[in-house]
Amino acid sequence: MRAIAERFYDVMENDPDTEELLALHPQPMTHIRQKFFEFLSGWLGGPPLFEEKYGHPRLRARHLPFKIDTKLRDQWLHCMFIVLEERVDDPMLKMQLRQRFAALAHHMLNQPQPPTSHAE
Repeated sequence: MRAIAERFYDVMENDPDTEELLALHPQPMTHIRQKFFEFLSGWLGGPPLFEEKYGHPRLRARHLPFKIDTKLRDQWLHCMFIVLEERVDDPMLKMQLRQRFAALAHHMLNQPQPPTSHAE
C-alpha cells in the first residue's frame, strides 16, 4: 500500500495532465502521502491506521471544501490507473481495484455536472 500511495503522488506531481489536481494539494506532500497510505490500509482491509489517528474517514465530508468536478475526478483516476497498471500484476485484482477506485472517485463529486448537449 505504501508503494501505491507514494507512486500515486509521484504521478500526480510529474504528469502535466494533472496540474489542476496537483494545485489542490498543499506542498510538500509528505503528510498527505502518509495519510493516503493510512487510508488505503484500512479501506483495502488492512489495519485501520487512518481511523486510529483521525477517526472515521468521512471522505466526502473531508473533501467538501474542494470543488470536485468530473475533470478533477478523471485526473485522480488517471493517476490511480497508471499506478495500478505499474504495481498490480494480477488482472482480476487490478480490475477489482479499478472498479473500487472508480466508485470512490465518483462518490467524491460535489459540483453540478454540465448538461450534455445533443446535436440536432
